[in-house]
Amino acid sequence: MAGSEEVADESDLREKFAAYAALVRVPNLFSAPPDVLLGGALVAATGERISIPALAGLAVASVLLYAGGTTLNDYFDAEVDARERPERPIPSGRVPRRTAGVLGAALLVGGVLVALAAAGPRAGLFAATLAVVIALYDGVLKGGSAGFLAMGSARGLDVLLGTAAGVTATTAALSAWALAIPVVVALYIALVTYMADNEATTTERGAVAAAAAGVLLAVLGVLAAVVTLGPPLVRVAFAVGLAGGFLVWTGRALGPAYATPRPDTVGPAVGTCILALVVLDAAFAALAGVGWALAVLIFLVPAVSLSRLFDVS
Repeated sequence: MAGSEEVADESDLREKFAAYAALVRVPNLFSAPPDVLLGGALVAATGERISIPALAGLAVASVLLYAGGTTLNDYFDAEVDARERPERPIPSGRVPRRTAGVLGAALLVGGVLVALAAAGPRAGLFAATLAVVIALYDGVLKGGSAGFLAMGSARGLDVLLGTAAGVTATTAALSAWALAIPVVVALYIALVTYMADNEATTTERGAVAAAAAGVLLAVLGVLAAVVTLGPPLVRVAFAVGLAGGFLVWTGRALGPAYATPRPDTVGPAVGTCILALVVLDAAFAALAGVGWALAVLIFLVPAVSLSRLFDVS
Protein backbone atom coordinates (compact mmCIF):
# COMPACT_ATOMS: atom_id res chain seq x y z
CA MET A 1 0.00 0.00 0.00
CA ALA A 2 2.82 2.40 0.89
CA GLY A 3 4.46 1.74 -2.45
CA SER A 4 1.31 2.61 -4.39
CA GLU A 5 0.94 5.84 -2.39
CA GLU A 6 4.51 6.82 -3.25
CA VAL A 7 3.85 6.17 -6.94
CA ALA A 8 0.68 8.27 -6.75
CA ASP A 9 2.57 11.09 -5.02
CA GLU A 10 5.28 11.01 -7.68
CA SER A 11 2.64 11.06 -10.40
CA ASP A 12 0.91 14.06 -8.80
CA LEU A 13 4.24 15.85 -8.48
CA ARG A 14 5.05 15.26 -12.15
CA GLU A 15 1.63 16.52 -13.21
CA LYS A 16 2.00 19.64 -11.07
CA PHE A 17 5.48 20.29 -12.47
CA ALA A 18 4.18 19.87 -16.02
CA ALA A 19 1.32 22.26 -15.32
CA TYR A 20 3.58 25.03 -14.03
CA ALA A 21 6.11 24.38 -16.81
CA ALA A 22 3.29 24.90 -19.31
CA LEU A 23 2.15 28.02 -17.46
CA VAL A 24 5.53 29.73 -17.78
CA ARG A 25 6.08 28.39 -21.34
CA VAL A 26 9.30 26.70 -20.28
CA PRO A 27 10.77 26.41 -23.84
CA ASN A 28 10.37 30.16 -24.30
CA LEU A 29 12.31 30.92 -21.14
CA PHE A 30 15.48 29.96 -22.97
CA SER A 31 14.80 32.64 -25.58
CA ALA A 32 15.14 35.39 -22.96
CA PRO A 33 18.84 35.15 -21.95
CA PRO A 34 19.95 35.46 -25.60
CA ASP A 35 18.43 38.96 -25.65
CA VAL A 36 20.53 39.87 -22.61
CA LEU A 37 23.66 38.34 -24.12
CA LEU A 38 23.05 40.36 -27.28
CA GLY A 39 22.94 43.50 -25.16
CA GLY A 40 26.24 42.53 -23.59
CA ALA A 41 27.70 41.87 -27.03
CA LEU A 42 26.69 45.32 -28.22
CA VAL A 43 28.59 46.89 -25.33
CA ALA A 44 31.58 44.59 -25.91
CA ALA A 45 31.63 45.72 -29.54
CA THR A 46 32.48 49.24 -28.31
CA GLY A 47 35.63 47.86 -26.69
CA GLU A 48 34.29 48.12 -23.16
CA ARG A 49 34.67 45.37 -20.58
CA ILE A 50 31.70 43.22 -19.59
CA SER A 51 31.09 41.90 -16.08
CA ILE A 52 30.32 38.22 -16.61
CA PRO A 53 28.71 37.77 -13.15
CA ALA A 54 26.50 40.79 -13.84
CA LEU A 55 25.59 39.45 -17.27
CA ALA A 56 24.69 36.06 -15.78
CA GLY A 57 22.55 37.72 -13.12
CA LEU A 58 20.75 39.79 -15.74
CA ALA A 59 20.08 36.63 -17.76
CA VAL A 60 18.44 35.10 -14.69
CA ALA A 61 16.42 38.28 -14.16
CA SER A 62 15.29 38.11 -17.78
CA VAL A 63 14.04 34.55 -17.30
CA LEU A 64 12.09 35.57 -14.18
CA LEU A 65 10.53 38.53 -15.99
CA TYR A 66 9.56 36.38 -18.96
CA ALA A 67 8.06 33.72 -16.70
CA GLY A 68 6.13 36.40 -14.85
CA GLY A 69 4.79 37.71 -18.13
CA THR A 70 3.54 34.37 -19.42
CA THR A 71 2.01 33.53 -16.04
CA LEU A 72 0.12 36.81 -15.83
CA ASN A 73 -0.89 36.41 -19.46
CA ASP A 74 -2.76 33.23 -18.58
CA TYR A 75 -4.13 34.80 -15.39
CA PHE A 76 -5.75 37.64 -17.33
CA ASP A 77 -6.79 35.38 -20.24
CA ALA A 78 -8.38 32.66 -18.09
CA GLU A 79 -11.94 33.29 -19.34
CA VAL A 80 -10.90 33.47 -22.99
CA ASP A 81 -8.72 30.39 -22.62
CA ALA A 82 -11.66 28.50 -21.13
CA ARG A 83 -13.33 28.86 -24.53
CA GLU A 84 -10.38 28.74 -26.90
CA ARG A 85 -7.63 26.82 -25.04
CA PRO A 86 -9.29 24.72 -22.35
CA GLU A 87 -6.21 22.53 -22.09
CA ARG A 88 -4.13 25.34 -20.59
CA PRO A 89 -3.18 25.01 -16.90
CA ILE A 90 -5.72 27.48 -15.45
CA PRO A 91 -8.92 26.54 -17.34
CA SER A 92 -8.07 22.85 -17.01
CA GLY A 93 -7.95 23.30 -13.22
CA ARG A 94 -4.33 22.20 -12.86
CA VAL A 95 -3.26 25.63 -11.57
CA PRO A 96 -5.62 27.84 -9.52
CA ARG A 97 -6.10 31.23 -11.13
CA ARG A 98 -5.35 33.14 -7.93
CA THR A 99 -2.13 31.18 -7.47
CA ALA A 100 -1.09 32.09 -11.01
CA GLY A 101 -1.74 35.78 -10.34
CA VAL A 102 0.35 35.80 -7.17
CA LEU A 103 3.11 33.79 -8.82
CA GLY A 104 3.22 36.06 -11.87
CA ALA A 105 3.51 39.21 -9.76
CA ALA A 106 6.19 37.61 -7.57
CA LEU A 107 8.22 36.61 -10.61
CA LEU A 108 8.14 40.16 -11.99
CA VAL A 109 9.23 41.62 -8.67
CA GLY A 110 11.89 38.94 -8.34
CA GLY A 111 13.23 39.76 -11.80
CA VAL A 112 13.61 43.43 -10.90
CA LEU A 113 15.34 42.65 -7.60
CA VAL A 114 17.75 40.18 -9.21
CA ALA A 115 18.66 42.71 -11.91
CA LEU A 116 19.23 45.39 -9.28
CA ALA A 117 21.44 43.09 -7.21
CA ALA A 118 23.38 41.84 -10.24
CA ALA A 119 24.21 45.09 -11.98
CA GLY A 120 23.06 48.07 -9.95
CA PRO A 121 20.46 50.85 -10.27
CA ARG A 122 20.62 51.20 -14.07
CA ALA A 123 19.84 47.50 -14.50
CA GLY A 124 17.09 47.78 -11.89
CA LEU A 125 15.55 50.66 -13.83
CA PHE A 126 15.61 48.73 -17.10
CA ALA A 127 14.10 45.69 -15.38
CA ALA A 128 11.41 47.75 -13.64
CA THR A 129 10.47 49.40 -16.93
CA LEU A 130 10.33 46.00 -18.58
CA ALA A 131 8.13 44.66 -15.77
CA VAL A 132 5.72 47.58 -16.16
CA VAL A 133 5.50 47.06 -19.93
CA ILE A 134 4.84 43.34 -19.41
CA ALA A 135 2.11 44.03 -16.85
CA LEU A 136 0.48 46.63 -19.10
CA TYR A 137 0.51 44.25 -22.04
CA ASP A 138 -0.98 41.37 -20.07
CA GLY A 139 -3.60 43.37 -18.24
CA VAL A 140 -4.60 46.29 -20.46
CA LEU A 141 -3.02 46.59 -23.89
CA LYS A 142 -3.32 43.11 -25.37
CA GLY A 143 -5.20 42.74 -28.64
CA GLY A 144 -4.56 46.14 -30.25
CA SER A 145 -1.76 48.01 -31.95
CA ALA A 146 -0.51 49.33 -28.62
CA GLY A 147 -0.36 45.76 -27.34
CA PHE A 148 1.67 44.51 -30.29
CA LEU A 149 4.13 47.37 -29.84
CA ALA A 150 4.27 46.74 -26.08
CA MET A 151 5.21 43.11 -26.61
CA GLY A 152 7.87 44.12 -29.11
CA SER A 153 9.14 46.83 -26.78
CA ALA A 154 9.50 44.25 -24.02
CA ARG A 155 11.97 42.30 -26.16
CA GLY A 156 13.84 45.46 -27.10
CA LEU A 157 14.09 46.39 -23.42
CA ASP A 158 15.36 42.89 -22.69
CA VAL A 159 18.27 43.56 -25.06
CA LEU A 160 18.93 46.91 -23.40
CA LEU A 161 18.87 45.17 -20.03
CA GLY A 162 21.99 43.29 -21.12
CA THR A 163 23.84 46.53 -21.81
CA ALA A 164 23.80 47.21 -18.05
CA ALA A 165 26.47 44.51 -17.68
CA GLY A 166 29.05 46.93 -19.04
CA VAL A 167 31.62 47.80 -16.37
CA THR A 168 31.99 51.44 -17.39
CA ALA A 169 30.00 52.00 -20.59
CA THR A 170 26.43 53.26 -20.50
CA THR A 171 23.69 52.57 -23.02
CA ALA A 172 24.00 56.15 -24.23
CA ALA A 173 27.58 55.41 -25.27
CA LEU A 174 26.43 52.86 -27.85
CA SER A 175 26.69 53.83 -31.48
CA ALA A 176 23.64 54.43 -33.66
CA TRP A 177 23.92 51.02 -35.35
CA ALA A 178 24.00 49.28 -31.97
CA LEU A 179 21.00 51.19 -30.64
CA ALA A 180 19.06 50.33 -33.81
CA ILE A 181 19.35 46.59 -33.12
CA PRO A 182 16.93 46.50 -30.14
CA VAL A 183 14.50 48.46 -32.32
CA VAL A 184 14.73 45.82 -35.07
CA VAL A 185 14.16 43.07 -32.49
CA ALA A 186 11.17 44.98 -31.10
CA LEU A 187 9.56 45.45 -34.52
CA TYR A 188 10.07 41.79 -35.42
CA ILE A 189 8.37 40.59 -32.23
CA ALA A 190 5.59 43.16 -32.58
CA LEU A 191 4.71 41.77 -36.01
CA VAL A 192 4.90 38.17 -34.79
CA THR A 193 2.58 39.14 -31.92
CA TYR A 194 0.17 40.59 -34.46
CA MET A 195 0.09 37.23 -36.22
CA ALA A 196 -0.37 35.43 -32.90
CA ASP A 197 -3.31 37.58 -31.79
CA ASN A 198 -6.00 35.19 -33.10
CA GLU A 199 -3.94 32.05 -33.62
CA ALA A 200 -6.42 29.85 -31.73
CA THR A 201 -9.39 30.91 -33.88
CA THR A 202 -9.09 32.70 -37.22
CA THR A 203 -6.01 34.42 -38.60
CA GLU A 204 -6.01 36.52 -41.75
CA ARG A 205 -3.33 36.04 -44.38
CA GLY A 206 -2.39 39.67 -43.90
CA ALA A 207 -1.31 38.94 -40.33
CA VAL A 208 0.94 36.11 -41.52
CA ALA A 209 2.31 38.38 -44.23
CA ALA A 210 3.07 41.00 -41.56
CA ALA A 211 5.12 38.44 -39.62
CA ALA A 212 6.95 37.53 -42.82
CA ALA A 213 7.68 41.23 -43.33
CA GLY A 214 9.10 41.26 -39.80
CA VAL A 215 11.42 38.41 -40.73
CA LEU A 216 12.64 40.27 -43.82
CA LEU A 217 13.11 43.45 -41.80
CA ALA A 218 15.21 41.55 -39.28
CA VAL A 219 17.41 40.00 -41.97
CA LEU A 220 17.88 43.38 -43.62
CA GLY A 221 18.81 44.74 -40.20
CA VAL A 222 21.61 42.18 -39.89
CA LEU A 223 22.89 42.97 -43.38
CA ALA A 224 22.74 46.71 -42.73
CA ALA A 225 24.70 46.27 -39.49
CA VAL A 226 27.32 44.20 -41.34
CA VAL A 227 27.75 46.90 -43.99
CA THR A 228 27.83 49.70 -41.40
CA LEU A 229 30.25 48.05 -38.99
CA GLY A 230 32.49 46.26 -41.49
CA PRO A 231 33.61 43.49 -39.10
CA PRO A 232 36.28 40.86 -39.91
CA LEU A 233 35.34 38.31 -42.56
CA VAL A 234 34.73 35.46 -40.10
CA ARG A 235 32.21 37.57 -38.20
CA VAL A 236 30.53 38.55 -41.45
CA ALA A 237 30.26 34.88 -42.42
CA PHE A 238 28.69 33.98 -39.08
CA ALA A 239 26.27 36.91 -39.10
CA VAL A 240 25.12 36.36 -42.68
CA GLY A 241 24.97 32.58 -42.29
CA LEU A 242 22.85 32.83 -39.15
CA ALA A 243 20.60 35.42 -40.77
CA GLY A 244 20.12 33.01 -43.67
CA GLY A 245 19.29 30.17 -41.28
CA PHE A 246 16.81 32.42 -39.48
CA LEU A 247 15.15 33.26 -42.81
CA VAL A 248 14.88 29.63 -43.91
CA TRP A 249 13.63 28.33 -40.57
CA THR A 250 10.90 30.93 -40.17
CA GLY A 251 10.02 30.78 -43.87
CA ARG A 252 9.31 27.06 -43.72
CA ALA A 253 6.78 27.68 -40.95
CA LEU A 254 5.25 30.87 -42.35
CA GLY A 255 4.70 29.40 -45.82
CA PRO A 256 2.05 26.84 -44.77
CA ALA A 257 0.50 29.38 -42.38
CA TYR A 258 0.05 31.85 -45.23
CA ALA A 259 -1.26 29.22 -47.63
CA THR A 260 -3.80 27.87 -45.13
CA PRO A 261 -4.14 30.18 -42.13
CA ARG A 262 -5.73 28.07 -39.41
CA PRO A 263 -4.75 27.16 -35.82
CA ASP A 264 -2.76 24.04 -36.77
CA THR A 265 -0.51 26.06 -39.11
CA VAL A 266 -0.44 29.51 -37.49
CA GLY A 267 0.27 28.19 -33.98
CA PRO A 268 3.45 26.35 -35.05
CA ALA A 269 4.50 29.38 -37.11
CA VAL A 270 4.21 31.60 -34.04
CA GLY A 271 6.21 29.12 -31.98
CA THR A 272 8.92 28.89 -34.64
CA CYS A 273 9.21 32.67 -34.91
CA ILE A 274 9.61 32.97 -31.14
CA LEU A 275 12.32 30.33 -30.93
CA ALA A 276 14.03 31.66 -34.05
CA LEU A 277 14.65 34.93 -32.21
CA VAL A 278 17.59 33.12 -30.59
CA VAL A 279 19.15 32.71 -34.06
CA LEU A 280 18.47 36.36 -34.89
CA ASP A 281 20.10 37.43 -31.61
CA ALA A 282 23.10 35.25 -32.47
CA ALA A 283 23.38 36.83 -35.92
CA PHE A 284 23.57 40.30 -34.40
CA ALA A 285 25.87 39.12 -31.60
CA ALA A 286 28.28 37.69 -34.19
CA LEU A 287 29.18 41.27 -35.11
CA ALA A 288 30.88 41.53 -31.70
CA GLY A 289 32.59 38.15 -32.01
CA VAL A 290 32.03 34.51 -32.88
CA GLY A 291 32.20 33.62 -29.18
CA TRP A 292 29.21 35.83 -28.47
CA ALA A 293 27.22 34.20 -31.25
CA LEU A 294 28.00 30.70 -29.97
CA ALA A 295 27.10 31.67 -26.40
CA VAL A 296 23.70 32.83 -27.64
CA LEU A 297 23.12 29.74 -29.80
CA ILE A 298 23.63 27.39 -26.84
CA PHE A 299 20.21 28.39 -25.58
CA LEU A 300 18.59 27.09 -28.76
CA VAL A 301 19.25 23.48 -27.70
CA PRO A 302 17.05 23.41 -24.57
CA ALA A 303 14.49 25.72 -26.19
CA VAL A 304 13.92 23.44 -29.18
CA SER A 305 14.16 20.26 -27.13
CA LEU A 306 11.55 21.41 -24.62
CA SER A 307 9.28 22.72 -27.39
CA ARG A 308 8.63 19.08 -28.27
CA LEU A 309 7.12 18.57 -24.82
CA PHE A 310 5.46 21.91 -24.09
CA ASP A 311 3.58 24.49 -26.18
CA VAL A 312 5.51 27.60 -27.16
CA SER A 313 2.55 29.84 -28.04
